[in-house]
Amino acid sequence: MALRKRKNKKASEEPQPRRNRKGGAPIIEMRDVTKVYPGGHMALDRVSLAIDRGEFVFLVGPTGCGKSTLIKMLIRELKATEGSVRIAGRDIGAMPEKKIPQLRRNIGTVFQDFKLLPDRTVYDNVAYALQVLGAHRGEIRRQVPEILRLVGLSTKLHSYPDELSGGEQQRVSVARAFVNHPPLLLADEPSGNLDPVTSIGVMQLLYRINKTGTTVVVVTHDREMVDNMRRRVVELYEGRVVRDEVSGGYTEESTSEFGLRMRAEMGVGAQGEPRTNGHDHERLL
Repeated sequence: MALRKRKNKKASEEPQPRRNRKGGAPIIEMRDVTKVYPGGHMALDRVSLAIDRGEFVFLVGPTGCGKSTLIKMLIRELKATEGSVRIAGRDIGAMPEKKIPQLRRNIGTVFQDFKLLPDRTVYDNVAYALQVLGAHRGEIRRQVPEILRLVGLSTKLHSYPDELSGGEQQRVSVARAFVNHPPLLLADEPSGNLDPVTSIGVMQLLYRINKTGTTVVVVTHDREMVDNMRRRVVELYEGRVVRDEVSGGYTEESTSEFGLRMRAEMGVGAQGEPRTNGHDHERLL
């Protein structure tokens, strides 16, 4: 399928923020954001970027280009030296410290190293994310099994992290990030430690989550995955946005069709299809 590409920007030019096609404030909006670390290192240089609600976006670029800094700024782990960062229209740089936990409750985060609690079962790792939000016991008992069915781990509730494969551990991490259905999910190198077949399964899961309406932003170095998924790509280089490219209109496909297409385009056989225990998880839980 042919792609309709945005005109690439030279490194010396500053791309303009995108308009929100769906109306209302973008879920993410950065305006002329600069971040300078103590010592003088400039991690981000006048970055302007807008991401609409429900988009699936890849954030790419070489090591040290500012990707991790950008992600940390979206959860207010770091503050901008100059410029503004807005989540759902709110300037989080001006947000009082006591409001930061509430912000982070509405942003799911998935990391390359999983960050699971080693002494807790799969069920308890996911339940913990709801416990810190103050969810009632009955709500936890209902939601945790549902989200574990979504990620294909309904038979692993009582397993510990060290009893799981890398792909299964990453699925627990995704389940924990999405269990309260946040409007925004950030994934920092979610397939960085995984083999190609398992990586496709994790991306298929993130694609499924995106189809529920959640905005998904994925930081990755996986060039082949990005090329084949045909989603919006924002590239950073030396702290600046040098490319913002989006695929044109595409035919809506189911997550199973998506997985089959990804395997075909990447030359991976169907043997590695992640188990879903016979459930259709296309619908929002």
